[in-house]
Amino acid sequence: MYVVNLLIPSCFLITVDLFSFLLPPQSVDRSNFKMTLILGYTVFLLIMNDLLPATGNTIPLINVFFSICLTLMVASLLETILVTSLLCGSADFPPVPRWIRVLVLQLLGFLVCMPPLKKKPRASGMLLLSSFAVFKYKLHEERQDYRNNRDWVQVGFIIDRLLFGLYILFITVSFITIIIIWVNSYNRS
Repeated sequence: MYVVNLLIPSCFLITVDLFSFLLPPQSVDRSNFKMTLILGYTVFLLIMNDLLPATGNTIPLINVFFSICLTLMVASLLETILVTSLLCGSADFPPVPRWIRVLVLQLLGFLVCMPPLKKKPRASGMLLLSSFAVFKYKLHEERQDYRNNRDWVQVGFIIDRLLFGLYILFITVSFITIIIIWVNSYNRS
């Protein structure tokens, strides 16, 4: 009864949450989808609360499983909020600091198979002697703003992919651990 009514629907919802990482992170649809998923899972748990075993001296394993599922969904939503704010607000951010450039764009980018973007050659030094030079200077500033925006967007995508990998790793380890504990406790009884 627990498997059909509680565990399988929870596993389906975690799987849907996992696949929601395939939605574009810069759109608000991803965060709305995850919030709806969390709301639905919370309502599901409230409705199924009567089926859960009463707690005694120890916390039932199924309650731990539900807590892990809900925690994973909330962590997934927080990750989406972080990445969306990074991607959508990147135009207002200052240039990417050197330590973020090295740590995220180079090291973590290599780790998650997202190499840094190719840099375009810099414009040569400018002297403000004519209106053409002023135009060239303004164009250089716009290109610099574009590069800063592009770098922050790349940071957001790298963080998104890294946290997606950690999410998969944590789900896998948690579920394997719960299955092992469940099998061991089942074999003892």
